[in-house]
Amino acid sequence: MTVPAPPRFAPDPDHPSLLHLVADGVVQATVDLDDPAYLDAEYMQRISYLIDEAAPPKRPLRVLHLGAGALALARYVAVTRPGSYQQAVETDAELIALVRAEAPLPRRVKVKIRRADARAALEAAPDASYEFIVTDVYDQARVPGHVTTVEFLGHARRVLRPGGHYAVNLCDGGRMRFLKPALAAMGAVWDHVAVMAESAVLRGRRFGNVVAVAADVELPVDRLRRHCAGAPFPCRVLTGSELSEYLGGAAPALDATASGSPPPPVSLRRF
Repeated sequence: MTVPAPPRFAPDPDHPSLLHLVADGVVQATVDLDDPAYLDAEYMQRISYLIDEAAPPKRPLRVLHLGAGALALARYVAVTRPGSYQQAVETDAELIALVRAEAPLPRRVKVKIRRADARAALEAAPDASYEFIVTDVYDQARVPGHVTTVEFLGHARRVLRPGGHYAVNLCDGGRMRFLKPALAAMGAVWDHVAVMAESAVLRGRRFGNVVAVAADVELPVDRLRRHCAGAPFPCRVLTGSELSEYLGGAAPALDATASGSPPPPVSLRRF
């Protein structure tokens, strides 16, 4: 059995302030020590579109991050919405220590980091305690199935305040046997769901990230489309009947049936 290499930060050779967080052979996040609002990963940029539209500009939010990573999104929220209350949940003690030692948060950025399993932390959270939940959980470069199910998402909806928003980073390729049940589970829990991803990924032609967002109120779909169309790497936004057609009647992921996402191709695991 191969023991996973510990997480590490790799400095960017061209930009000294940039640090790439490498875990399981994959760059999981990039932070700019000089610019806390910097988001390098396309999927994080897509989540930020919803964060930007979730409330009037600069209004503080209560945000729960399930999966801390390098705290890139938490830094973004803290800078763009000063005074926000944020808690990040991370199960990897080595990663928490690494971030604190090599990529510490700026003094003005306040984020509570808690070592715990994402699902256990969510189940223990009080009702209606957050306005935004971001799930970005990986275990050896795979999204665990237990954070995609109807049961898990039911807790997420319970923990969100009325009108709150949920966002998740998923990944898949090929026949989308992981992605479609995960998205169907979101549709079973919330009335409003939208997906942001490149066409090649949605069609299974290329392995990649898919951002899905949900709420019990109308999502700002038109504004999300404008953000996605104007992005450096434009992507599609699926919702409503178009999303239903894409899912093709896929059964929602349940605790009894869910499995993790497939591992990324070897070509994406070399750093």
